[in-house]
Formats: sequence, structure tokens, C-alpha cells
Amino acid sequence: MSFDCGEHTLHVKPDLFVENRRRLVESLAGKALPGSFVVLQGGVGKPRYNVDLDEVVFRQESYFFWTFGVHESELFGLIDVDSGKSVLFPPLLPEDYHIWEGKVRDEAWFREKYQVDEVIFKNEFAISDYLEANKASMLYLLEAQNTDSGSVLPPAPSQFVPGILYSLSQNNLLISFQIRSDTSLLYPIMANLRVFKTDLELQVMRYASQIACEAHKDVMKTLKPKMYEYQGESIFRHHTHFHGGCRHLAYTCIAASGENGAVMHHGGPDAPNNRQTKDGDMCVFDMGPEYNCYSSDVTCSFPVNGKFTPKQKIIYNAVLKANLAVFEAAKPGVRWTDMHLLGEKIMLTELKAAGLLQGDVDKMVQSRLGAVFQPVGLGHLIGLDIHDVGGYLGDALPRSLEPGLKNLRTTRTLQERMVITIEPGCYFIDQLLDEALADPKLSKFLIPAKIDEFRGSGGVRIEDVVCIWAKGNENLSKNLPRTVEEIERFMA
Repeated sequence: MSFDCGEHTLHVKPDLFVENRRRLVESLAGKALPGSFVVLQGGVGKPRYNVDLDEVVFRQESYFFWTFGVHESELFGLIDVDSGKSVLFPPLLPEDYHIWEGKVRDEAWFREKYQVDEVIFKNEFAISDYLEANKASMLYLLEAQNTDSGSVLPPAPSQFVPGILYSLSQNNLLISFQIRSDTSLLYPIMANLRVFKTDLELQVMRYASQIACEAHKDVMKTLKPKMYEYQGESIFRHHTHFHGGCRHLAYTCIAASGENGAVMHHGGPDAPNNRQTKDGDMCVFDMGPEYNCYSSDVTCSFPVNGKFTPKQKIIYNAVLKANLAVFEAAKPGVRWTDMHLLGEKIMLTELKAAGLLQGDVDKMVQSRLGAVFQPVGLGHLIGLDIHDVGGYLGDALPRSLEPGLKNLRTTRTLQERMVITIEPGCYFIDQLLDEALADPKLSKFLIPAKIDEFRGSGGVRIEDVVCIWAKGNENLSKNLPRTVEEIERFMA
């Protein structure tokens, strides 16, 4: 093993996850009590409402995957913190499983494929028996809260709640023992480890971004006026799966054209990429695949007819200049909040030069005028989740309450091996423009007649996946036409 989708795709070795487990054990050293075990529960497939069909193709829970690299559902995993020994507990499958679902694998198959020390098929007492036999005294369980959604990943089930007395039947004798558990130690350690990508993780992320770039180029050369947004999405989906082996996308495709380019998360149930493109539209296609559960997130903005109008050039070049400036300035030791403000300042400077704004640019930034044109954050950590974990750990500042800044998904100081998206954007959103024009603090900077010329045009976003390095950042999505001239030449 561990994973590939054929000779034309990247082969991922189990060493990636062996290294992750080693990093976890090393990080717990000196913090975990003797006789401790990490206990993680894998994901479970979800049926569609009240039927027996899967709602989506199963995708593993990210923390469990980071630790074990397992693609199958309904597993548990244990790590002996003292020894570093790893154990998988796959489900004990029914005899007719192979008729309906596929081949039943034995313990040796799981052990070899995932390079763990031991595999035990899980029955009612398998995990408790193992813990008792190995004199476990403390279980570290993962209870993880997402700082964006507020959702909480619950710890492994109630049999691991502290104070529970376990009764095991062995050789007709009743044996009882108690194990304590803790849900406070594991989350900040695991989440922070996920922030910093190993060489093996970066190899997978480079591949995912490479496939994303080629798929975006396929869309750009295929999409024409009067085609529908969902047809562009379909091209992207096909390319990433057919050529890249990426069965999963990292998120719902945003395939926006015209005024839809000003809808941040276009593509959902209320706007399902169903608009017919028109000659002269700017497209904002924000789409990324997953490979071996690792994400890519790339946005290309381009005119559907392959030729920028003068107004489209103004906005596109302003956003591209902001993107490139942040890429150069985002170095270890620089706080991400400052990068957001830098991106705003560059873009507002360009809008002023084009006659849309007036006044002092620094005062525009201070008054939060940038949030009128870019209400979302500059970017986000990325890895096994598209909006990856750990954004508010470490030296992160508390989430701001100010417009634009309150939507930052991290406020941390950048460090080497962080992978983050740089995605400045400029959007013409009627509600935000009208509110700004009615606000004396903001309206003094706006030139209404000039701004009205851009209403209804949507917006522009340019998004790259970037790994932070002291020697100079690495753009994982560099294989794209990005300048106006490059895009026009490519689409021609």
C-alpha cells in the first residue's frame, strides 16, 4: 500500500501515516500519564434520510485518516503512548458481506496495508479486552470543535467515559476494572500537528493541486458563451476523476458567471450552478479535488469568451496585484491578519487609480472599506480539510469583530510548512455598496457614478495554494495562466 488509483496516479506509501503517529506520540511525551492510550473512532457512512442508500460515497473522518490512513468505515484505532504501538479494530462483518459489498479482508491484509502493529476484529468486548490485558489506566479521547462552524466532533463512544466500571467475561470469571479518560489534552496537539505538513503530505498536496490546475485549464479551453455553469463544473469533475483518480471533490464547486461571481458560495442548493453564460461574462470558478483525502482549492477568473473588456482588466489586475504582493510578503514570522490588510491596501490603491475611489488609502483600510469589496477573509489553512484545523491555536489572536477581519479563518503568525490559500477578491455586491454609500464614514471614499458602471459584473477571485518557506514560498497551483495576456493567449 497504501493508496493509488493506477499507475498514472500518485502512489502514497503508508510511511506518511507511520510518521504522523510517531509525531503524535512524541508530542504526547511528558504530557500523557503512564499506561495511556489514544483512542480514535473512524467515520461511519451516512444513509440518505430514511432510506438504506448511502447519501454520498464514504469519506473518512479527517483526524482518524491523519493518524491511520484508513479509507474503510466503522473502524477504531488505538495507540499505546508508552510504546508507540498502533492497533486497528475493523468491524466484524457478516458472512454475506461479500455478496453485497465486496471482498472480506482478513487481519493480515489490514496490518500490511496500513502498516500498524496489530489488527483485531471488533466485537462487543474486543477493545475493552485489549485495554484490560494491556493494563490501560488512562484513555485520551478526541473532542474537537470547529472554530468556523462551531460543530463538535464527539469523542469515542460512551464506553470510554471516565468512572465506568468495565465487566469482562474471561474463562467464566467476571473481571472488573476502571479506566479514566481525558478529552482536553489530545485536540490541541493533534490539530496543531495537522497545521504543519510533512514532506510526504506535501507530496500528496502538490499532486492534488496539479490535478486541479489541469482541470481548470480544461474548463477554460472548453467553456463558451451560452453554455451553462454546471457544464463547466462537469468538465472539472470529469477531468479530476478520469485523469487524476480524484473520486472526491474537496468542496461543492463554485462555478459562477456574470453577477453570480459576487455570490461567495455560489453553487449550493439555492444557486446550483445553473445560469447560462453570456458573451462578455466574467467567470469565477472556485473548484478543487481531493486525492487520498488531501485537498486542493484553486480559483480561476476568466472571461467566458476569452477576451477581457477594459473594465474587467481593471478589476482582474487589481486582484492579481494583491495576490502576488501577499505571496511575496507572507513569510515566517508575519501575522496572517497583516497579510489580509496588505491585500486590501493593494486592491484599494488600484481601485483609486482606476477612478472608483478617492481619498487616503490608509484611512480606507482603517475604516474597513476593504470589506465592502471583499467581505471574506484572505485565505485559510488547507490540508485534510478544505478549511483546515488549527487556525485559532498557537499564537492566534482572538477573532476580530470588524467587517472582513471577522471572517478570517486564522490569525496566526505564519511558520514554515503551513499550507494556506491566498485568495484576494473584488466583488460588486449591491447590498454592501448601498450600505457603504449610506454610511458617511465610508461614502466619502466612493465615487458613485463610477462604481455604478461595475454593478452587476460579479467579481474576480484569484486563489492559490501556498506552502510557507523561509527561502521563498512555494505555489502549489502555479501551473496556470494568470496574467490577462496569458489567459487570453491560452483561451485563444
